[in-house]
Amino acid sequence: MFATMGALGLAPTAQAAPHETPFRAPRTGDFHLTGRAAARVVVIGGGIAGLTAAYELGKAGYDCTVLEARDRTGGRNLTVRGGDTTTDLQGTRQTARFGDGEYMNCGPARIAQWMVTLDYCRELGVPLEVFTNTNADAYLYNESAGMTGPQRHRTAKADVYGYVSELLAKATDKGALDGELTADDRERLTEFLKDWGELGDTLAYEGGERRGYTTVPAAAGTPGVPLGDVPTASQVFSSGVGRYFSFEFGFDQAMLMFQPVGGMDRIPQALTRAVGTRRIRTGAAVSKITDTGGGVSVIYTQGGRTRTVEADYCVAALPPNILARIPHNLGPGVQSALEAITPSSAAKIGLEYRSRWWETDHRIYGGITETDQDVTHIWHPSYGFHGERGVLIGYYNYGSDADAYARLTPKGREERAVAAGVKIYGEKYRTELASSFSHHWRQTPYLEGAWHNTPGGPEALRYKPLNEPAGRVHFAGDWLSHTDAWQHGAFTSARRAVTALHTRVLAS
Repeated sequence: MFATMGALGLAPTAQAAPHETPFRAPRTGDFHLTGRAAARVVVIGGGIAGLTAAYELGKAGYDCTVLEARDRTGGRNLTVRGGDTTTDLQGTRQTARFGDGEYMNCGPARIAQWMVTLDYCRELGVPLEVFTNTNADAYLYNESAGMTGPQRHRTAKADVYGYVSELLAKATDKGALDGELTADDRERLTEFLKDWGELGDTLAYEGGERRGYTTVPAAAGTPGVPLGDVPTASQVFSSGVGRYFSFEFGFDQAMLMFQPVGGMDRIPQALTRAVGTRRIRTGAAVSKITDTGGGVSVIYTQGGRTRTVEADYCVAALPPNILARIPHNLGPGVQSALEAITPSSAAKIGLEYRSRWWETDHRIYGGITETDQDVTHIWHPSYGFHGERGVLIGYYNYGSDADAYARLTPKGREERAVAAGVKIYGEKYRTELASSFSHHWRQTPYLEGAWHNTPGGPEALRYKPLNEPAGRVHFAGDWLSHTDAWQHGAFTSARRAVTALHTRVLAS
């Protein structure tokens, strides 16, 4: 009732509130006493944003039709399992040969605790498990810095923190910060640095248990042998390993992080069931969007036939680079704004192994190995521990590195990725390999990008035509959020579009 009163101008609206109000899903009761009813809506794009728009509008009884050009919903939320087949824009066809229970998330693979993605998992009944984003026992390997072998994350971190602490503590002790800190402040800082960097009484870093052990502590008689050969400060900083530690401080990357049990596509699968498969038309490629003044007409092809959907409103939730190629009458401002947003490249390869040798030989359970080789990130699976097989993400790279791999055959990508991994893990990275599957988003039909570059941010003036309805067409997608490339951005953008459309219908 309060929402209806607001739409009629009889109560404060969200815009009048001093802070953003929490999202309130539309309800059938919103239409009571208004003389109005839910409208027909065509949603273009069956990714997370499109499915969410249809799901939330459906709660109030809106008659939604979702058009998805691909043969599956989820958009960039793609999980590949054994038997799945893809064909890219180059005509390269791949069929995954992963064993039962094994999979790779080609797109999103992790969820932070603060993201509304978790709220939808709760609401839709999608079970979760921890995704190990940071692992002290994973490796760092910078070939260009002259590293002859990998180093454990914990060891590199202890050395970097240790020498940074030593240098700052000695500078403080010699009066370099007298103009910045009081005597009490300097004492407190020094005590903090001694603990943070594991410094001795002389304020020198000499290593310690944080670096790890060559022989781990065990039963009586085995106190443990700490790692020796502590490198110099110059060696530590020249290795470049310190640049990796800011990653775990990122608001969107800090642990704990989560993943759906069984694959990230459990989320769009649950959304699809909630929307209703009868409302979703797959293999439906949109070829024209027309605002008719009193509604929206969308032409699409499906199964070789041209069809039309007539609706009162439209939510356009396609990637902007794809939407820009569809003829429409929404105005030059919309077209210019769409064309100003450019897609970015990213790629992954899943390497399935006959044994989980990284657990047995390297004692690595989940987490990410970082390297300056063109594979960039190597992910150890955060599920199936102690199982018979496992799938490593052999590269997760972006930009020119991703494009370089895209130009290779699937076999060439595998060979190049394996050669890089052997330098870090040894020959089992090659000899235990059972199969591989690679995916490159710039080569994916109807998507052609992993995420999008929005110069100036999504609220810049040039994107104003997309942040408000163009006639009866509303826009949604992670590219219209401050969390592009995250499902959180798609969810929140869809909510914004749903709120605007529903308020409009109530007030019409």
